[in-house]
Amino acid sequence: MDADVRKQKPERKKNRTYAISSVKDFTCVLPALILLAIFTYYPIVEVIRISFTDWNLINDSYQYVGFKNWEWLFSGSGTKYLLNSLKITALYSLGEIVITLGGGLLFALLFNQITKTFSVLRAVVFMPRYVAMSSAAVVFIWILNTDSGILNYFLGTIGIDKVDWLGNKNTALISVLILTGWRAIGYGMMIYLSAMLSISKDYYEAAALDGANSFKRFWKITIPMLSPTTLFLLVTTFISSMKVFQSVDILTGGGPYRSTEVIVYMIYKYAMQDFRMDRASVVAVFFFFILLVVTALTMKISKKSVTYDS
Repeated sequence: MDADVRKQKPERKKNRTYAISSVKDFTCVLPALILLAIFTYYPIVEVIRISFTDWNLINDSYQYVGFKNWEWLFSGSGTKYLLNSLKITALYSLGEIVITLGGGLLFALLFNQITKTFSVLRAVVFMPRYVAMSSAAVVFIWILNTDSGILNYFLGTIGIDKVDWLGNKNTALISVLILTGWRAIGYGMMIYLSAMLSISKDYYEAAALDGANSFKRFWKITIPMLSPTTLFLLVTTFISSMKVFQSVDILTGGGPYRSTEVIVYMIYKYAMQDFRMDRASVVAVFFFFILLVVTALTMKISKKSVTYDS
């Protein structure tokens, strides 16, 4: 009996020490949890709540209206604007993904040499990433100007007529993507370069001994080994592209004729220009669920095609 009591005392002491340690660990992360609750989770709950009201910033009071805003969004006058913004956002996201992943991979293959010359070229391509979007957008307003822009000047020297880059609905979104590509392609290049350096040279040597040419080595070794990096770039680029706002706001203001009105700019327009916080909130909640679902599906599908052997 005494032996059992003596055996239980160290166990109780160990459990008490573990509990005290757990409390100390929790107090260390408590400030971060409080900040997350105040600045992340509470605003999300508030946006969902506001989506069920008729809150107009012009009025001092508001009341709950149930699913009236959701009916406006899916079966009322807001449907056509939502569909247009979703289409524009999808086109923009596709363009940014192609530029960041495709262009970044091409530049990574081109500059995958440890020499001073290629180091300088890599720095030149990556440097736009450090330029603030607002500053870059102001510069591109001048570059893309119809009458005095440098881009139209060079096009004129080869006999091409002036293009109204920002004022034509067929070229406005392309103009925004030109700015995006200038800033994003260097980021994709550097991420792919760092991943290429981690691939063992033994794979390429073994493939060369088996008679595989450079294209086969690239397709059978490089591409599969870069799949985790491609997944990372795909998810992060998709999320950032879906949240594009600043470049659209400065370059086109959502125009012309809503041809560049991405969904985040639509939310901003309802909230800050029309003062309809209720409509802005319902679009924001719907947009949040779109991001959540698409990201989850991307991660689930990618498990079948991503290899982490490198």
